[in-house]
Amino acid sequence: MYKILTLNSISVSGLERLPRDRYEIASEIQHPDAVLLRSFAMHDWPVPPSLKAIGRAGAGVNNIPVP
Repeated sequence: MYKILTLNSISVSGLERLPRDRYEIASEIQHPDAVLLRSFAMHDWPVPPSLKAIGRAGAGVNNIPVP
C-alpha cells in the first residue's frame, strides 16, 4: 500500500480515482511515498527520505523546489 500525504485540501472527485485498497491518503501520515498539493510552498518543508513523487493539482512548479 502506498502512503500519500495531502498538504492542501484535494477534491474528493480527484481522490476517488485512487483506490483505497492500494493507497492510504491523509493530511498527517508518517513516511509518505508521495505528496499531493495545490498551493503549499514546499521550499522550507523538510522532504522525507521516503518520498518518491510529488503531484500538484494546478499548473507550474513555483511552490515546489525543483533543481
